[in-house]
Amino acid sequence: LAGGIILGVALWLRHDSQTTNILYLQLGEKQAPNTFYVGIYILIAVGAVMMFVGFLGCYGAIQESQCLLGTFFTCLVILFACEVAAGIWGFVNKDQIAKDVKQFYDQALQQALMGDSDANNAKAVVKTFHETLDCCGSDTLTATFTPVWRDDLCPKDSLKSFFENSNCHRKIDDLFSGKLYLIGIAAVVVAVIMIFEMILSMVLCCGIRNSSVY
Repeated sequence: LAGGIILGVALWLRHDSQTTNILYLQLGEKQAPNTFYVGIYILIAVGAVMMFVGFLGCYGAIQESQCLLGTFFTCLVILFACEVAAGIWGFVNKDQIAKDVKQFYDQALQQALMGDSDANNAKAVVKTFHETLDCCGSDTLTATFTPVWRDDLCPKDSLKSFFENSNCHRKIDDLFSGKLYLIGIAAVVVAVIMIFEMILSMVLCCGIRNSSVY
């Protein structure tokens, strides 16, 4: 059940419309940074393996097999190590993920405003950011102020967004910090469940060994 829940949450994060709209963008030959998906793929793998390992543990307990329960315990230890590694990776890269996406947006915005050779593609990228996140412009004053008056780039209520300081840098930070927060919660829940299962499997192994002795 826990594996199924983790798998469901990970798949929901993977196919969330806001992140997919942004991370599938392509500016010329440059693809939008998708480092964010690394943590999600780890959760998907852990959730799927947890479901299989859960069946293995249940069957081992029913059959009172020390071999199956020992295998169950070993798999849990490996999964727990993966979770710890994923948590460390997420903590280290949590700021870098949003930073990479903001740099990608700024590059597209600059090309759209300067009218480069790839301006049409850049405008499409920028408009996708603006429509998906309901924002306009970046943190710098010139980059924020200029597109406010560009109807071809910003939403119709972009002037209101400008005065509310709803620039795209802020919205990108909010989007990915919220998603990474969910990934962190899922990782903690999985880790707690795994610790409980490891203790339970050890108790069952000891119980089976003692019953076989007597």
